[in-house]
Amino acid sequence: MKGTESLSASYTEGSVPEFMLTPIDLLRILCGVWFLPHLIGKIRNFEKATKTFEAAGLKPGKPVIVLTIALEFLAAVGMVFNIHPRWAAACAVVVLLGAAYAVVRINGPRWRWQLMGPEYPIFWALACIVSAL
Repeated sequence: MKGTESLSASYTEGSVPEFMLTPIDLLRILCGVWFLPHLIGKIRNFEKATKTFEAAGLKPGKPVIVLTIALEFLAAVGMVFNIHPRWAAACAVVVLLGAAYAVVRINGPRWRWQLMGPEYPIFWALACIVSAL
């Protein structure tokens, strides 16, 4: 697993390994944790989210939202707990680029956040990629 290099570097025979988080570990964990509000929001507002997905052209909405919830769950767990972080990041990127696409479909090709642009999910997708390198 990624991150074991820093653990093994601080471990000597007969000693207790230190738990160290590198900045890239923190980025990976934060990228994963940020999915939790999305998951909760989609689950709690399933019908409303389904309509939003369909408005973006992602039809049929219910199966697409279930797939999105599953991918977000895999991304969150994998990134937070460093379980196959590259696969977890791939799940995250699929969801986030889909979100960027949906934002553009619904709001038009505007970049600025005040105009509901896609820059946030694109930035987040890039952060997920960097965290898994």
